[in-house]
Amino acid sequence: MTVTDFEEITELLRPYVGRTNELAVALLKAVAARGNFHDSRWNSVFHDLSALPSAGRTALADALVAHHLAAEAGTVVRDHVPALLCEFAHDLFRDRLPAEHREKLAELGRQSGVGYRHHHQLLAEAEIEAGRLLAPDIVAAFRRSAMSPYCRKPLVEFAAGLTEPVLNVGEVWAEQALRDTQGDPDMQALLRHAVTATAARPSRPWEKQAESLILPLGADRVRVVLLPWLALAGRRTFAVGREPLGADGQSAYDAYNANALRGLAWVLALLPAHPDSARALGALVETSLRKIPGLGPRNPKVANAAVGALSRLDGEAALAELARLGTRVTYKGTLKLVDAALQTRAEALGLSREEIEELAVPAYGLTDVGRAELLLGEVAAVLEVRGTRVLLGWRNAVGKEVKSVPAAVKRDHAEELKELKTAVKDIDGMLSAQSERLDRQFLANRTWPYATWRERYLDHPLVGTLARRLLWTVDGTAVGFADGELRTLADDPVREGGEVRLWHPVDHEPAAIVAWRDWLERHTITQPFKQAHREVYLLTDAERATGTYSNRFAAHVLRQHQFNSLASVRGWRNKLRLMVDDSAPPATRALPQWGLRAEYWIHGEGEEFGEDTTESGSYLRLTTDQVRFYPIDAPQNEADCYGSEYRMWPRDGAEPVEPVPIAEVPPLVLSEVLRDVDLFVGVASVGNDPTWYDGGPEGRYRAYWASYGFGELGQGAETRRTLLERLVPRLAIADRCTLEGRFLHVKGERHTYKIHLGSGNILMTPNDQYLCIVPKPAAAAPQTGYLPFEGDRMLAVILSKAMLLAADTKITDPTILSQL
Repeated sequence: MTVTDFEEITELLRPYVGRTNELAVALLKAVAARGNFHDSRWNSVFHDLSALPSAGRTALADALVAHHLAAEAGTVVRDHVPALLCEFAHDLFRDRLPAEHREKLAELGRQSGVGYRHHHQLLAEAEIEAGRLLAPDIVAAFRRSAMSPYCRKPLVEFAAGLTEPVLNVGEVWAEQALRDTQGDPDMQALLRHAVTATAARPSRPWEKQAESLILPLGADRVRVVLLPWLALAGRRTFAVGREPLGADGQSAYDAYNANALRGLAWVLALLPAHPDSARALGALVETSLRKIPGLGPRNPKVANAAVGALSRLDGEAALAELARLGTRVTYKGTLKLVDAALQTRAEALGLSREEIEELAVPAYGLTDVGRAELLLGEVAAVLEVRGTRVLLGWRNAVGKEVKSVPAAVKRDHAEELKELKTAVKDIDGMLSAQSERLDRQFLANRTWPYATWRERYLDHPLVGTLARRLLWTVDGTAVGFADGELRTLADDPVREGGEVRLWHPVDHEPAAIVAWRDWLERHTITQPFKQAHREVYLLTDAERATGTYSNRFAAHVLRQHQFNSLASVRGWRNKLRLMVDDSAPPATRALPQWGLRAEYWIHGEGEEFGEDTTESGSYLRLTTDQVRFYPIDAPQNEADCYGSEYRMWPRDGAEPVEPVPIAEVPPLVLSEVLRDVDLFVGVASVGNDPTWYDGGPEGRYRAYWASYGFGELGQGAETRRTLLERLVPRLAIADRCTLEGRFLHVKGERHTYKIHLGSGNILMTPNDQYLCIVPKPAAAAPQTGYLPFEGDRMLAVILSKAMLLAADTKITDPTILSQL
């Protein structure tokens, strides 16, 4: 709205001289100039309009309606006349444009909430006074608005009076719950009570009320009804506002329904412990922490409630879920609750946190290491762990394998079949969690008594499938598991011992490392992650010269959100950089067993809001700097988010703490920390993105992209090169492939191609022209026979590109063909 608009309206109103049509035109011009009523000066206008004599307001209302109905009326006029009437003619609008008012009200059903002005509330009140029920999606919009801490008190009070339906529509789980409880007043009462779970934890009166509502229903029935609802959480039936829906319908939680989810988690904690409840609560934690673009974790409050409920459940299943979440959750607040719950269990049993995590891993029905067989009538179901997956197979009465579930099992053993499928899902999830936990044990500096280690690791039905594919030291002697026994490098059996450690290559000479790689290949053992082929980062002369820091991974450009997620998974703490006047610490990893804290110094990159940031203001990219080590209790360094030097600000006049000389950092710690940082760069660098060949925004990163995408190999890529030297001769296209320096050369019919072993980027003859091939999100490695370890996605990308380009005359993708 311009000042002229206001002046014209003021002139027509003070004193009011009855120029009704001119005033109506001035109002419509004003709203057309801005398109909304957000300008605070409207408040004065509406105050003056409301103070007009009754006859004047009636005439003005009629004039506005006439303009609305005029054939030449534009969209802005049609959209805003109903709202104008509500603002100054509370007693008149009901009889004017009733269909338009109801249409405006109906639009709310697909909005995230109600605007800050009150005309929507007036429309809704008019509907209720006329004896018409508000549609459920309109009720939901008012309720969501009332959840805002900035909502007006009258609107909060109005929304509180909207008691039906019990839950907001728009979410799959909520609509299913409404259907399931229809005609069941007892279950509806429990659901209505769940909606009142607005605190961080349940009070005793809340629990007493819940227990009284559970009693007539029965605990078993409550559990059977509730668990399917929780499994549906996170999916919407329609989008609200500008909120996008993922391909699977995933979105943020409805804020009103989120309270109900929290309450249902609390209800499960009041029921007798059951494995299904533990699984459902664990899944709800992960669903609630799934990140939504522009929002972050979906709803940590619901996740925290589910963790709280799990911590109160007795039994192996709840403890197993807590242990699994301890390896998967990265959101700081929820992880703190998981850690506290595990620590409480450990103290109650007189064990350490590490020991409780080890004891918490169930067997899931496996009787031997990685295997179980269950007889269902004349059919045998066989569970077998292969790598990091579990397979469910079947054998008929004569012992012959069958591909699908036998009809007799579906007919006569439906419940057992359901339990088997659940076990498969549970084992898959736990195998992944335990693999990650074992991969983090290198820095845990753990040792085990031999007998304890065999029980919890080597011979454990589930963990044993991982432990038997790793190398260990028994009383200082390196051993692996093959042919049913622990064996030395010379294949001599080892059947007893005192102290066991996890083997790490930094402690061994190169010849011994190569020998163990040969041993693993000879016994066709694929490790669950890199161990014998693990990258080792030894101190360099440059780092000895700097004295207190490493610049080995400085001057890179990383995608911030990918870096942040990966850092969390690897046990680092990091704060997203926003383009605001604020400061942040570096990314850090606490190393309590070593009394150290590792720091990776990073800065927000870019200057243009919107181009270099998300809509919420977080930087899209970071630049990297030094890696340093400090005593674990040293004050934190801080730097401006937009980039300045890091400085330490001790409290109470204390002196800054100097970094630990890098030469004094234990070699294993240095190697593992630098390996993490190399992983961050290798995964999150814009240099390994094939679509960035133009250098990104305004070509600013063209030089960096070229230097990273085709430059010298890092330690991880060197390891990949060493492995490819063994793998390439086994490929079906071996006669078309050669390894030369930093590249895998592939001879096609159209061109010869050079695939960089670090980034996977491609150059092609005759003039090293760039070829852009974007890999699929989950590229799988072609069949190469034996692989010594799992988990190197870039290896899969390189091999897939090699297979494609070796047969370049068969390529049909038009995007690729246009470049050849």
